[in-house]
Amino acid sequence: MNRARVEDLDRVDRALLNAFQGGFPVCERPFEHAARALSERGVEVGGEELLERVRRLDEADVLTRFGALVNAQEIGGTATLVAMHAPEERFEAVAEAVNGHREVAHNYEREHPHLNMWFVLSVADESRVEEVLAEIESETGEETYNLPKQREFRVEAKFMLEGPISEGDVDCSDLGPAVEPTDSTTLSPDERDLVLAIQGGFPIVANPYEEIAEGLGADPEWARATIKRFDREGKIRRVGAIPNHYALGYTENGMTVWNVPDDLVGEVGPAVASLPFVTHCYERPRHEGVWPYNFFAMTHGRSEAESEERIERVRKRMAEFWDVGEADWDTLFSSRILKKTGIRLEERAEANTE
Repeated sequence: MNRARVEDLDRVDRALLNAFQGGFPVCERPFEHAARALSERGVEVGGEELLERVRRLDEADVLTRFGALVNAQEIGGTATLVAMHAPEERFEAVAEAVNGHREVAHNYEREHPHLNMWFVLSVADESRVEEVLAEIESETGEETYNLPKQREFRVEAKFMLEGPISEGDVDCSDLGPAVEPTDSTTLSPDERDLVLAIQGGFPIVANPYEEIAEGLGADPEWARATIKRFDREGKIRRVGAIPNHYALGYTENGMTVWNVPDDLVGEVGPAVASLPFVTHCYERPRHEGVWPYNFFAMTHGRSEAESEERIERVRKRMAEFWDVGEADWDTLFSSRILKKTGIRLEERAEANTE
């Protein structure tokens, strides 16, 4: 199927995308229950039709996948954000060297006069971070700046469309088996195998949990209960449609960075995170003489004007807490995706399996 355009999405497509970027039921015949929830909100659709629409949107690259968004941080290992300078005359060679490391999951070129390359490093053992960065510095001759997350205020990349259920407030996550969250920080071998089986998405069939369980030689009820429990425990961030935000028209990706007074970060963080269009919000370290910012807030917009308006709303929210000067913040737009393989969980999950 050809790649779909956002203007080609009809009322029902938009409703399901808005409704189920989270909260999809983890139970038997989930598409029937999800369709019933939509019908109760005035969007008439049956289970079979809903399944077929999800399958079509997935094939058209409107979705990156359908299923569970695994929280890699809670599965094991660690990830960190790294910035570096790549000289214009050697940019491609530097990118090739960085991307050649399997630990590099994402790499973006961003608009900044000095730190123009930004990548995410994912490792099973935290000690490996410094080893990989030393290798990259040796190969490229350029210094790297490690910016690990110190506090997380929000990670919720949802992208709403004009149409029904524009608030995205349908939640069927209470359906299915009764579960009790645990405080376990490790995985059993069976749990590890389940995480690896679902990290790339669910099979888009009428009974996905049964098919997942069959592939593992496991009991379907155990698979449903474990996925639902992981959702409660935070090992899974949400279950549902994971959209390709570019396909939905969110092409403006602005990473706003701020030099927030240290004693105010704890207040500023939740306030900025409450803005619905902020998808990621963290405290990260400064690097003296090179990088003065300690607060990151990611915004997405469907046009340059919308993106600028949203960034201005972040600035106004910041200004409620302190006197924000022009030198206290910046916005780094992504100009090119250099690598995007996703975070590989195999080694991280394996290292955290008891």
